[in-house]
Amino acid sequence: MSEHHATVTWKHDETASIDQRYSRRHHWIFDGGAEVPASASPAVVPPPMSDASAVDPEEAFVASLSSCHMLWFLFHAARRGIVVESYRDAAVGVMGRDAAGKVAMKRVTLRPAVRFGKESPPADVVHALHHQAHEDCHPARPVKSEVRCEPADASTPTDLPC
Repeated sequence: MSEHHATVTWKHDETASIDQRYSRRHHWIFDGGAEVPASASPAVVPPPMSDASAVDPEEAFVASLSSCHMLWFLFHAARRGIVVESYRDAAVGVMGRDAAGKVAMKRVTLRPAVRFGKESPPADVVHALHHQAHEDCHPARPVKSEVRCEPADASTPTDLPC
């Protein structure tokens, strides 16, 4: 098994008070050295106590699922000898209330637009690649919210469960 590390740092702002008016801006530092400005979502904590230019946990969750799906898609395409020229996913996460009335990520929809090399595989092969990518994506396994895949390619069926 492997370990994955992230360090989250936050520092008290001199303008902060004890009445919830403190900055939610912080930093994520990953084991490879990448540092990402982070914050609570402006949808949860209004500015100026949040920072819309920073990544929030909800965005990171959606990006994590999208990134993992893409990496597995590319892996399975390469194994089949399929050349992928580009891959772009405009993924969307939707928050709502769960059965217990708690706010939760209710649905994540991946919308990958994949451009292939000279020969595009048939739609059923592309669907199989997306399905296998979802099956292999480690972060998606424990997710309770619905994860959908709606490829942008018109020849591929849309509204597919991953």
